[in-house]
Amino acid sequence: MLINLSNHPSEKWSDLQLRAASEQFCKVVDLPFPDISPDGDELYIEEIANDYFDKIESLSSKYGCKPTIHLMGEMNFTCNLLVKLINAGYECVASTTRRETIERADGIRESTFRFVRFRKYMI
Repeated sequence: MLINLSNHPSEKWSDLQLRAASEQFCKVVDLPFPDISPDGDELYIEEIANDYFDKIESLSSKYGCKPTIHLMGEMNFTCNLLVKLINAGYECVASTTRRETIERADGIRESTFRFVRFRKYMI
């Protein structure tokens, strides 16, 4: 099982990403990413990370397995939670993408991100 903790719900993933998740992890469960205030200090981040660690532990108990966690988002929170999860024996992955950028005639750049693979975090 894969818990998707990112700003991108799995229902909006590309067919390629959904297929990869299904083949590698069988089931995807979305856990909405928290709205992290840029004004918050380190204690604020620690409290949110602890809360989300508890939510993941609860989902693990509910589904009776130790899921892999797809963790992407605000860097301080992600790093804090990542360390907690890896120390508790969870495997965590990031999704890698290829950026395709088009510069329009009016100077505006449009970027599309194409899923490539899930990559395991190594700390």
